[in-house]
Formats: sequence, structure tokens, C-alpha cells
Amino acid sequence: MIQTSSPAKAMILGCLGQRLTADEKAFYRDEQPWGFILFGRNIGEAEQVKDLVAEMRETVGGRNAPVLIDQEGGRVQRIREPIAPRYPSGAELGAVYDADAERGLRAAWLMSRLHAFDLYRLGINVDCLPVLDVPIAGASNVIGNRAYSNDPHVVALMGQAAADGLKAGGVLPVMKHIPGHGRGMADSHHDLPVVTVPRAELEAHDFVPFKALANELMGMSCHVVYTDIDPDFPASTSRIVTEEIIRKAIGFEGLLMSDDISMNALQGTIGERAVRIAAALDVVLHCHGHMDEMQAVAAAVSELSGKARARADAVEAAFTASDDADEQALRDEFETLMAVS
Repeated sequence: MIQTSSPAKAMILGCLGQRLTADEKAFYRDEQPWGFILFGRNIGEAEQVKDLVAEMRETVGGRNAPVLIDQEGGRVQRIREPIAPRYPSGAELGAVYDADAERGLRAAWLMSRLHAFDLYRLGINVDCLPVLDVPIAGASNVIGNRAYSNDPHVVALMGQAAADGLKAGGVLPVMKHIPGHGRGMADSHHDLPVVTVPRAELEAHDFVPFKALANELMGMSCHVVYTDIDPDFPASTSRIVTEEIIRKAIGFEGLLMSDDISMNALQGTIGERAVRIAAALDVVLHCHGHMDEMQAVAAAVSELSGKARARADAVEAAFTASDDADEQALRDEFETLMAVS
């Protein structure tokens, strides 16, 4: 049975440093974010990360709040040596698949299972992986080699293997960036990508991996305009994209969060952005940890309720213990498999 957790606001927040300040603790206690996210600036030594995660959860009443991180491998890996080894990119795993499909799928599962070992022991229970975007020729490198393949069916298979590896280790996946950032000719960290191809082409290509993984519990939207669907608003602030594409055409009924609200693809103040995102999605994601911006987000969003609350409860109910796999054996297998490739 899903247990309803304490009231929490529809936001996931970051922090500035490697320990919470008194102001951050007081703010989180007052505002009760549903979850938190960590970045490289928050990572020192293993014990420090464990302490920081524990501090975060203490501010929200000690509940097992989601603590997220982007731990993909390749150039997007927040936790690095000596806490975690350097992992290959999605494209490197995809190259293994191209040589031998069975080995490629095993590599994707193994790497995610190893991520889970690294994260679970630190108290981190959500990894923003798999990347289900399908790049096309000429697109911005913001996705690039983070993607498994240019073939949406391969991306779907590899993404499912990656999601399953995380879950085996007690860590939940977030599929991103729904409904697809692979055609973006601009980096949404800096500019707003605009995709002009017909909806039918998107459905036959870009949406395929997300539809295949539609039963996962969490997804991250993207700051991309699809002119044939909603010419006025990016996906992260478009109720048309959410309702007609993500919920109906793709069939995803899980918790839908934004990409970082601070990214320059979005217009307006942080508060204005938060209002628009909250009207379209379940949860607003703010990563930078700047107090004035977090205050603006908190003022703009409400407590989780209705379907969004039910989806958040389903996520919290799905947190489980890691399996009893032999970590060293799996690390040896992964190293051997990648060396052969």
C-alpha cells in the first residue's frame, strides 16, 4: 500500500556547498521541498556526502526524501574519483551494442548497477538516467555522446537496461529529456531550441524510447519548443505537450519534473518560470542553490496534491533496499566487457 507522506511542496532544490548553512536548513524546514539534487560543487569526500544527504532529509522531518544526482558517465558524472571511478559515456556503451547487442545491453545494465552501488551507500536514491534522447545530424552537442545511439529502438533497449540496473541496486531512474531533446539545434542551457518537424516524424522517431519506458516512475521534461505541437511554449511550460504528447501519445503517467528552471532557454523571472512550469508539470526543479531564487520558486509553487501527490507517493513507496549482488564481481565483469570492446 502506498503511504501518503508528509506535506511537501512541488519542488526539488539544490544547495550551494558541501554542508547546509543555517539559512538553508531554516528555509528547507519552512518550505518543505519534496526532494533535493546534488551537483559537483556539493561533493567532497564520501562521509561528507553522506552527512549532507542526512542533513537534507533531517530538514524535511527525516522522511526518505528523494535525493537526485546526474550520474550518467562520460562528461556528465557529478561524483568522480576517488568516490566513484570514471565511467564511459552512453555512446561508448552504444558502440558495444553495435558490435554485439547482448553484450551492449549487459554493459548498460552493469554500469547502472555500479552507479547504484556508488550512490546507494551515500544515501542518494535517484539517478537522472537514462538519457533517452535520439540525436540527429547537426544537432547541438548538449546531448551528443550522452546518447546511446541515433537509432530510437536501440536507445529504448539500452535505456531500459540502464533503468533496470539502477532499480536492482535500490536507486530509481529518471528518464530524460521527455519528449526528446535530440533534435535541438541549440543548447537549452543557453538558448531556446525550436524543433519544426511534423508531429508524425517526432512520433516515429523521437518519442519511441519514451513510449517504450512509459511505465517508469519519473521523467524529466525539456526546454524545447515543438512548433507543430505548441508553437508558443517549450515542453516544460506547455500543458499541450504534457497532456497531448507526454500523457496521451507517449502514455507516461509517472511523476513529471522540469529540467533546471535556471536554464536560459526559459524567459521571465525565476518566479514567473516556476508559475508556468507548475501549471504544466508535477514538480519544479531548481538546481543552483541560490537562496533568492529558491525563495521565488517556493513562493510560486504549492504543496503536492491530487494526481501529482499520488505520483510522488508512488515514487517514495518504490524506494527499496539494494539487492545482495557481489559488487567486485560485477565491477570485474564490466571492466572485462569494456576492455574486450
